[in-house]
Amino acid sequence: MKMTPTISTQNFFGTSEAALQELFSEWKFEAYRVHQVFTWVYHYHSRDFNAMTNLSKSLRSQLSEHFHFALPKIQQRTHSKDGSIKYLMELNDGSVVESVWMPSESRKTLCLSTQVGCRLNCSFCLTASLGLKRNLTAAEIIGQHIAVNEELKEEDRITNVVFMGMGEPLDNYGPVVDALRLMISPQAMKVSTRKVTVSTSGLVEKMKAFQKEDLSINLAISLNASDNATRDRLMPINKKYPIEVLIDCLKKYPLKPQRRHTIEYVLLAGINDSDADAERLAKWLKDVPCKINLIPFNGFEQSEYRPPSEQRVLKFQNYLIEQNFSAFIRQNRATDILGACGQLAAESASVTQDPMSQVVQ
Repeated sequence: MKMTPTISTQNFFGTSEAALQELFSEWKFEAYRVHQVFTWVYHYHSRDFNAMTNLSKSLRSQLSEHFHFALPKIQQRTHSKDGSIKYLMELNDGSVVESVWMPSESRKTLCLSTQVGCRLNCSFCLTASLGLKRNLTAAEIIGQHIAVNEELKEEDRITNVVFMGMGEPLDNYGPVVDALRLMISPQAMKVSTRKVTVSTSGLVEKMKAFQKEDLSINLAISLNASDNATRDRLMPINKKYPIEVLIDCLKKYPLKPQRRHTIEYVLLAGINDSDADAERLAKWLKDVPCKINLIPFNGFEQSEYRPPSEQRVLKFQNYLIEQNFSAFIRQNRATDILGACGQLAAESASVTQDPMSQVVQ
């Protein structure tokens, strides 16, 4: 039985363990009751406080008066021939975001969004046409995971999560960190830290703060150029945090043993895919523990950019491998439904009605 939300209550999803402990202390209930509630909600998938029989009637009543449960509403599902599913989700204010579920032999990955739109204005991304509408709450971020997982068969349940959808995760810092804590908490969603990746365009100050959160979450850094002039053009954030500043941050970033950063590099024909680009990239990353994902640009009609030839992509990759880098060509997923894993964006013709209708790199 699902509880009906009221104006005076708050969404339980997204409520942190620390916030609930503080509330229970105020209510004069034992701290261990928090774990009991989390077990009911996240492990047994209960949405009815009255069904939580190991809690006192008084606590159940307090919880019912204070909280409701609300998930993003799945408005549309689009199935790809490669098995991926693109979910269009409506939020409580009518905004829409997309999540993309991508199956492979070894994992079932969900790409989720953290903002409605984005303010960073990367020139190769359709999301830039929206600007930033608003940040998602922690509840809306983890809600994408819960809503998708609840409708999947057991064998298809999500194993890996990438924060690579619409928006810049570290630009929505607080809610993203809160969502991550719930996601990796053994008392809550129990996702392994090794199976969560947060993408960033290189917000260095936020990266420095993030490393102090003790989350042990992998970062994927969208580099996309080997010189500052090109990166300035592609990613205006580079004017604030140029490549040398970003690389210095990565070199000093504390990693657990066997962990590496992921460097995302979207290959654009004639822009950043030359032999000289590959050489410069190798020099920048020489002392950075990383793997490199090369992503041939997934073109869209309005874009000035085009993907390189397969031969050019392979030559770029081979040079990096010769320099002892782990370099992979990341295959686009769900391209037939405009849903490849990466930045989620709008088709310009339907921005106001459907700001999440196309996915590009």
